[in-house]
Amino acid sequence: MLSRIAESLFWIGRYIERTDGTARLLDVHLQLLLEDPWIDEPTACASILGVMGVGNVDTGRPLSGGDVLAIMAVDRSQPASIAYSIKAARENARQAREIVPTELWECLNATYGRMPFGVRREKVHELFQWVRERSALAVGIVESASSRDDAYQFLLLGRAIERADMTARLLATRSLTEASGASWTSILRSCGAYEAYIQTYRGIPSATHAAEFLLLDRLFPRSVLYSVSTALTSLYDLQPRHEQRGRVGFEDQAQRLLGQVRSELEYRPVSETISDLPRYMDQVQVAMSDASEAIRHRYFPSITAPSWVGDNV
Repeated sequence: MLSRIAESLFWIGRYIERTDGTARLLDVHLQLLLEDPWIDEPTACASILGVMGVGNVDTGRPLSGGDVLAIMAVDRSQPASIAYSIKAARENARQAREIVPTELWECLNATYGRMPFGVRREKVHELFQWVRERSALAVGIVESASSRDDAYQFLLLGRAIERADMTARLLATRSLTEASGASWTSILRSCGAYEAYIQTYRGIPSATHAAEFLLLDRLFPRSVLYSVSTALTSLYDLQPRHEQRGRVGFEDQAQRLLGQVRSELEYRPVSETISDLPRYMDQVQVAMSDASEAIRHRYFPSITAPSWVGDNV
């Protein structure tokens, strides 16, 4: 497989997952702004933007939910926005048309064409629900119409790394990690984990149990541990067969980084992790970024075009 095709597949997986995760986060937290009159709206909006890595936004006035909606949902020039992610996923699918299922290309192309340039506040929930449905449709097409070959593994790898990063971003926010039921319920809903949590713990969300579920649950697909394990499995399957059974550990840098994260999650006491959750989740985000960069260096190397000087290349 050409490296440019592999890179496009990797980023299709990441952008589809980023679209879904961003829609879930915005849907829950913008709804909270409407329901709770005691929330400090500018601070809450700044926190939401901070979660998504958006720097200081100068609007000339206090931030509002409408500003967050404009920046994070429909702004096609903002790399963290839903519209940008849909556009990027479509562009990468266009570049890999000979590999991706036709239904996936049609799904992403239609989603991009129907993405609005603006949305009224009373239609916000409908927009986010539509985005989640389109993301689920794209993932469903990949799962049901793709052979489990290298192309599928690159799609799965990108989705798993983005999912681990998104969950870590949510857990890293101090304003959302208070030990109150409301705040942890919001985090669980943002991850689509609330019902799965209730079925597992059968009780009101608490800081310890909610963090444990989102970090360590081996059966929930959006937990950090599950996502990191999925990424490791994909990396293993992508390796040439003669590299899979080394006698002296792993040579692949991405595997080392992800393996270290998984070991920390599995063997570090949960109480220690929760006591320093924001800092630890920042480390997970850095590890996901470094692993993504290591994957790029190994599988998507940049090839410099030849420069002609006289008769020499």
